[in-house]
Amino acid sequence: MVDYKSLQALAAVMEGGGFERAGELLGLSQSAVSQRIKALETRLGQPVLIRHPELTPTPAGQRLLTHYQQVRLLERDLRQTLPTLDQQTSRLRVAVNADSVGTWWADAVAPTCLAEGILLDLVIEDQEIGLKRLKDGDVAACLCATPTPMAGARCIKVGEMVYLPLASPGYVAHFFPDGPTATAFQHAPAIVFGPHDQLQHRFLAQCGYHGHFPYHLCPSSEGFVRLAAAGMGYGMVPQLQAATLLKSGQLVSIAPGSSLTVPLYWHFWRHSGDLLHRLTESLNRFTI
Repeated sequence: MVDYKSLQALAAVMEGGGFERAGELLGLSQSAVSQRIKALETRLGQPVLIRHPELTPTPAGQRLLTHYQQVRLLERDLRQTLPTLDQQTSRLRVAVNADSVGTWWADAVAPTCLAEGILLDLVIEDQEIGLKRLKDGDVAACLCATPTPMAGARCIKVGEMVYLPLASPGYVAHFFPDGPTATAFQHAPAIVFGPHDQLQHRFLAQCGYHGHFPYHLCPSSEGFVRLAAAGMGYGMVPQLQAATLLKSGQLVSIAPGSSLTVPLYWHFWRHSGDLLHRLTESLNRFTI
């Protein structure tokens, strides 16, 4: 028989990023959380966590986390069909890229979340690597750019996001007087969302440039745009997010006519219950 209190502790450790935070989430001491994990590992005869150099689940831990995510969703469905069971507010942990959260995501999921009483636990992750979170059992679903589902999971295409290479007019005049040339790219500071963000690299490759370029790192969707508007660099900004600034002239393209289109796919486990199915339907109906 599976000890679900131990699985709950394992999920809390991964979601909280450590034993102390897991204890706060569960209302337990750090020692009690550690004891539950040790009991789980003793029963399995193998570790479920790699503690150094960073906290990550082992393959066995990943399988247990995936199972626990699915059980939480199925329990929620059971409470709906058996109202005498203790009612609890449902939490749904999903990985979503920052640009989607900053633009269309809330409009797409708000009706379902309000109707179903869902509390979202959003993990902000780059669209290129969000699928790893699902594979690790850390989330119940993810939004990413990968079109191929994992074994046991499904994916649907929910739309596309168009990105434009934008900067302030003064920045463009200073760094790109002759347009997007190799010399300009070598010296003009770019803005990159994070170490896994490949949009800038794809744009430069599209322009025929494959060399080094200076860049700021800014893991904030809103801060990213503010840096560009302040003249600190150029970057790939979602067209949805830039519409007002483009209209006012605060942002302009460094390469008029150039853009990148990123498809977005919603990945989720096949047996995740009706709640996730209904959230998936709301995403499928929404037009980005």
